[in-house]
Amino acid sequence: MNVPLDSLLEILDNGAGRGLRSVPVLMPVALDQTYDYLVPEGIEAAPGAFVLVPFGPQTRIGIVWDGPRGDRKPVDPKKLKTLTSRIDAPRLPEISMRFAEWVARYSLAPLGMVARMMMSADAAFEPPKHRFGVCLVEGAQLPAKMTAARTRVLEIAADGLVRAKSDLAHIAGCSTGVIDGLAAAGTLVEVAIPERAFPHPEPRHASTDFTLDQSRAVESLVSAVDAENFSVTLLDGVTGSGKTEVYFEAVARALEAGGQALILLPEIALTSQFLDRFARRFGAAPVEWHSALSPAERGRIWKGVARGDVRCVVGARSALFLPFCQLGLIVVDEEHDQGFKQEDRVHYQGRDMAVVRGNLGKFPVVLASATPSIESHVNALVGRYRHAILPGRFSGVAMPDVSVIDLKREKLEPGKWLAPQLVSAITETLEKGQQTLLFLNRRGYAPLTLCRSCGHRLECPQCTAWLVEHRFKKRLTCHHCGFSLSLPEKCPKCAAPGALVACGPGIERVQEEVAERFPDARLALLSSDLIPGLTEMREMIRGIEAREFDIIIGTQIVAKGHNFPGLALVGVVDGDLGLAHGADPRAAERTFQLLQQVTGRAGRTSFVGRGYVQSYSPDHPVMKAIVAGDREAFLNYEVKTRQAGLLPPYGRLAAIVISARDKALTETTARDISRRAPQSDTISVLGPTEAPIAVVRGRHRWRLLVKAPRDADLQGYLRDWAGMIPKLKSDIRITVDVDPYNFL
Repeated sequence: MNVPLDSLLEILDNGAGRGLRSVPVLMPVALDQTYDYLVPEGIEAAPGAFVLVPFGPQTRIGIVWDGPRGDRKPVDPKKLKTLTSRIDAPRLPEISMRFAEWVARYSLAPLGMVARMMMSADAAFEPPKHRFGVCLVEGAQLPAKMTAARTRVLEIAADGLVRAKSDLAHIAGCSTGVIDGLAAAGTLVEVAIPERAFPHPEPRHASTDFTLDQSRAVESLVSAVDAENFSVTLLDGVTGSGKTEVYFEAVARALEAGGQALILLPEIALTSQFLDRFARRFGAAPVEWHSALSPAERGRIWKGVARGDVRCVVGARSALFLPFCQLGLIVVDEEHDQGFKQEDRVHYQGRDMAVVRGNLGKFPVVLASATPSIESHVNALVGRYRHAILPGRFSGVAMPDVSVIDLKREKLEPGKWLAPQLVSAITETLEKGQQTLLFLNRRGYAPLTLCRSCGHRLECPQCTAWLVEHRFKKRLTCHHCGFSLSLPEKCPKCAAPGALVACGPGIERVQEEVAERFPDARLALLSSDLIPGLTEMREMIRGIEAREFDIIIGTQIVAKGHNFPGLALVGVVDGDLGLAHGADPRAAERTFQLLQQVTGRAGRTSFVGRGYVQSYSPDHPVMKAIVAGDREAFLNYEVKTRQAGLLPPYGRLAAIVISARDKALTETTARDISRRAPQSDTISVLGPTEAPIAVVRGRHRWRLLVKAPRDADLQGYLRDWAGMIPKLKSDIRITVDVDPYNFL
């Protein structure tokens, strides 16, 4: 049947003469197009509605889109399938659809995969599951047979509250059989447990006394909210300057105006202290959004956000994709943090996408940091962003005195990792009853295990990476794929017994040395692989805050905005660690930010703190800036470096990774793809070359790097290039990362 496309679309809209209309439906899969489905009579399928549709051999959930997307190929109207039903869930707001399309266009990800991120709460699309409990029947007579357990239950139930049977039994210290007996006697009755209401933050609950600098910043942020238009403000304040309390006033104004607020945090451990501060200011906690939530709670929150019942969310980067219906402000706290970059499936930078979401919704965005990213710093410098500065600590205490310990001069003892100068400082701090933080951004006990008999290094069988010893767990683990094995008693190559030795320090090895040097000190070890869950992490942080520990040893978790009042000394065990990645254009920036953040934990309240950074490169610009406390000197150095190399934000990058299980196939494909790159006078393609980590999870990896001027249409170039690549063998995978942060 040869029917012109325009005529066919008209037929589709008329339901193929059957009185049924058709709608485009987007499926949350790796496809970049919608599919037309007929809508049965009596079913409302407005744009944004979630519907069940036949998709291949399955019935799956899709989203009714407000227009066709992708290639529209003529389809015989008689072959159109009919959607099965509409799901009882709030519709996806139109602004969310526009946001999904923007992210897909920018990241070159299939639109369906972005939509999938907006459906990250399966329980929201399932029939509601009512929970039942019991309560006391008013005026009911006591059962003829009363026991001590029954008496306790009835005394508790006398308050009239509805409780789950298990909860009531737990409180009363009895079995659920006692509850069932009282229900059978008619004393208790089973009723549906009302759904918990979401907390309602009160903008005027409490007031805060601000310094003059803070008041100016508050005025700037509040005026941005009052303008009811898009703007970006960089809230740039030293550690301990009170940035959180300042942007709370912008949150309060947004809530007062009837809008919703979203606060993004890079590390959910931040929320332990953050939630308490929020509750003090607003009289209620915000709603949390992170991976540790139960499926049921995720579904409840998703619906609450879509309906407007949730007024303020604090969460990880994925909270950006919640279906906000009245969003009026986004705050990105610690905006410099690499944790905002997603490097799986859909590659995006959460900070940048927050700015896009604000632009689409015409509301303000606040980026807060003590060490702003170079991108945000330059945007504020040239006037694209407003700039609110907090130059001093709220407490009035001076910034820590930071020194570099030159390890080329001050030699470490054999088998030790703390220099004598740092050990003396720890001793002095303990004598004063103050706390010490030792920072090393390396998990485990040692990064390498080798045989001193034959020299064999224990490597991951699936990756080109060493196995990291985790002595507490008595295992060797790959940090790239998760492969793990028990610590062997003999060398797997030469079978020499007792010949395996650990090389280099991880935080477990530092803890071992600290325990040996300071046997009476109370130690806390903070690492993501040693603390089982969010609750335990928060308890540990509260314990540190309450001075239950003398020496804290941790990875980058400890640099994430925590406020420890008793912390007087910070020691960085290996300040050069982040500078080792020579191929990473952001290595110096990240190292500076990490060192500035972690040393900034010291002396935030009533005394001046001290920081020591152990380094073999004391003359590096990063080390000089840290010691001098001269952030501007480092920023100027880094900006000039980026300008000279046309690196972000003065240029644009896109990383392309080709991977397959066969090594030769990977290289051949990478070279063939490279040869097909379109010719351009302004855009250059570097590579292909084998990735620094050449094999991950058994897949060989080759990389290409595309470099373009800031104003170039990089995405258009990449799309044209993709159109020139023939169909690849099934095992080949191509990953495109626009604005890459990982160069390994």
